[in-house]
Order: sequence, then structure tokens, then C-alpha cells
Amino acid sequence: MRHILPSTPVRRFVTTSTMAGQQKDITIIGGGIIGCSTAYYLTRHPSYSPETHRITLLEASTSNSGGRTADSITDPATLADPESQSKWKRNPAHDGIAGGASGKAGGLLALWAFPQNIVPLSFRLHDELAKEHDGHKRWGYRRCYASQVDCRARLPPGFSSQDDDATAAEVAGDAIEGLHRDHKKTTKALKKLGAPEDLDWLDTEHALSSYDNMGTPDNTAQVHPELFTRSLAQLAEERGVKIVTGARVTTINKAADGRAVKNVVYEKDGKQETLPTTECVVAAGPWTSRLLPNVPVTASRAHSVVIQTPKPVSAYALFTSIVLPSGFPTPTKEKARGSKAAQGPLKRTQVVEPEIYARPDGTAYACGPTDQTVELPTTNADVEVDEARCDDILHQVGGISDELGKDGKVLAKQACYLPQGGPWIGEVGGTKGLIVAAGHTCWGIQNAPGTGKLVSELVLDGATKSAKLGGCDASRFL
Repeated sequence: MRHILPSTPVRRFVTTSTMAGQQKDITIIGGGIIGCSTAYYLTRHPSYSPETHRITLLEASTSNSGGRTADSITDPATLADPESQSKWKRNPAHDGIAGGASGKAGGLLALWAFPQNIVPLSFRLHDELAKEHDGHKRWGYRRCYASQVDCRARLPPGFSSQDDDATAAEVAGDAIEGLHRDHKKTTKALKKLGAPEDLDWLDTEHALSSYDNMGTPDNTAQVHPELFTRSLAQLAEERGVKIVTGARVTTINKAADGRAVKNVVYEKDGKQETLPTTECVVAAGPWTSRLLPNVPVTASRAHSVVIQTPKPVSAYALFTSIVLPSGFPTPTKEKARGSKAAQGPLKRTQVVEPEIYARPDGTAYACGPTDQTVELPTTNADVEVDEARCDDILHQVGGISDELGKDGKVLAKQACYLPQGGPWIGEVGGTKGLIVAAGHTCWGIQNAPGTGKLVSELVLDGATKSAKLGGCDASRFL
């Protein structure tokens, strides 16, 4: 891939979309949070008209069960209160929307996320969306705390260790890093741990070594990502967006001179369809580079679990460093069926860094590190779950909390692929109407509303107005 040198004049996507009556055929590829946010904000743009703007969102999958074990819960909305279930019913026609990382992420929002040129805009838009559409009930929006905790896992009954009481700091060199590790603060020794009283679902007496506050409700929040994504899709559809699931895009065709988009070709139900397109927004997450090879978006698989706690847990996102003593249980080779995660009881002390997000629906979400063991499949429906990696996470968080361990109920074991390498937002290759919005890493949920709004401005105004793209500007580098 050839990068444009910084001294090269910046290209801008020019359009005359605001001209009254001009027909625009806008195709969005990808039914994840970036694609659905883009669809939503296009329909909220002052220049949008359903009479002259045809918007179609294409999603390759038709199911949300891919990347989950067979015994996992399939609809998180069933955990909501009865009033919410009846008011915002699941639309079966949208199955496949949020089928990947957008449905299996943690849902953390933070003003201290990156990249900082779009984070403040997106964080503010999250708050506005929640107020406008009752997001507190509809998709679990709430402000929360974020904290770094150092712990030493307790051994289950029947297991023993020869270790001394090592701390996380003493063996941190061997740590298996969590997704957001780059954004954790260095922990400090706090008098009597300094843990807040409402963090009562963590074993502060036997497992907690130190506590450090990272974020407060002033700069940190959360959503349930699947409910949030599906809600934005529904709200966009109500304003005229056509959502087509089971539509796997194979080709984006350009005009004869190569300067503009001509159409998008996709396969559905064994048939090939061609969709006339004047603007094509590629928001295909980790699959983006398969459609746009010059866009450097890569994929990393991440595993996570959802646990129903015996009682609601307080609003904390915990970035952990957990010392696992020798003898700590991990999946046996027989149970893991050849998984590289299989070890049996640990032979030496190890530090792991699962992340834990308490949710307002009476559950907690926990995720582990990423891996590149299995290549990115064709669609979300084909994502493989390494159940041993999920069991590892369950053992680890259960070692510091009974609510997440012996007293909790496992609702889901799941895996997804995170898009790495960006985010990239903007025109690609000097082709009029060809826009990418992908590569948002672990901050995709956080930065989705801002991205969607900026893309809507690119499409209907010809330039971004709400924030500067800066280093995210695909037109400068791709």
C-alpha cells in the first residue's frame, strides 16, 4: 500500500447533495455499530429527505448466535424489565444486526478513550441519544466508575499452592494483557486498599491487593452494545433506511473512469443482486480489508462471558491484574479438546488481566485477551468459540468474586473479532462516494455515534463539521 506523503494536498470528498431534489443512492456495508450509527445520523441530517435519498444497509449475517456456544442466551433484551420488553420488541427481521463485536463487546464509554479528536463528540452524543430515546431503559445507558484493581485469586476447595503471597506488581512482566491495558493507570498502594464501600461484590478481604480510581461518572459511562446497536438500526429504519440481512457484499464497482462509485454487488439466498450506488460507506469492521484491500484493518479474536449475579452489582468497570497462584485450575486437555488455552493446574504463578463490566440488568460481562489463532471467517455466523478460553475467564473472575463465581450463573460464552488498525474515516483512493468507517479497535462502541455523525456530514455536506478527522482521515493516507 502506498501512503500519501504529509506534504501532499489533502483530498476532500466533494458533493452537491444539498441541492434540492438530487437523487442519492447510499449503501452502507455492515450491520455493526458503525454502520447502524451512520444510518441513524444520515436520517437525522438536516438535508436528509426520504424522497430523494435512498439508504440501504447490507448485513452479511442472518443470525446473532454465531460466536456463542449453543447454551448461551440469545436475546439480552429478555433480561430487561417487562415494560421495556413490551415497548421495544426484538425485530426478527434484524437478526444479524450486531452479530459480531458490536453485540459481544463490553460497552464502555469514556472521555479518556482515544482518538481524542472524536472522543468528546461521541461521548456527548451518547448522552444525547440516551436522553432522546430513553436509552437508560432501552439499552442500559448509565454513568459509572472505572477502576484498576490488583488482586490475588483465591484457590477453590481441593486445590493447593506452594507460592508465597506474590503481588500483581511483582509478577507483572508475565501478564496476559487485557483489551484496554494501554489506558490503565499505574496502581499505587492505598491505605487499607482504599476500596469504595459499594464495591461489595469483590472479595476485598481475601483477594483485593490494591485499588486505584480511573474514571468517574463525570467522564465514564456504559451501554449494552447489542441493545444499543439494534436500537439505532430500528430508529434508522423508522426514518426510511432499508435493512437487508443475509446480504454478503462481493464487489464494489466503480464507474468506467474509476473516479466514482457505480454499484454494489451482493449475494442473498443464492442469488446475485446489484444495487445502484452513488455513495458507499464501508463499515464492515474486521472484514473491511476484504472489500478494500488498501485499508489496513486487521482482525483479532476476543473471548468473553456474561454472568448473571445473585443480586445487582454496583456500577463499576474493573481493569484487573490478577495473580493466579501455582495450582490454580485451568481447563483440562480433555475439556478443552486441544485448545491452546488448556494447561491443567498452573505450574507457576501467572498474572492475567480480564476486564469486568457490571451491568444494570443484573449481569456482569468479563473479557480476556485477544488471539490470532483462528483466521477471520466469512461471516459472523462462522465465528468459532474456544470454550476453554471462556472457562479461563470464568475461573479468573470467580477467583476474586463469589458473585461472579460460585454464586453466579453463566449466561453466555462467546467470541468475536475486533477490527484493529484505525479508526479510518473518510474517502478512499480518490474515488468519489467511496467512504470507509472502520478499524475502531476496542473503542468502537464509544466512538460510533461520533463516527456516524461525521460520515453523515461527509455524505450530505461534503466535509465534516462536528469534529476534525485528523489522523483518522482516510483521504490523507489511503
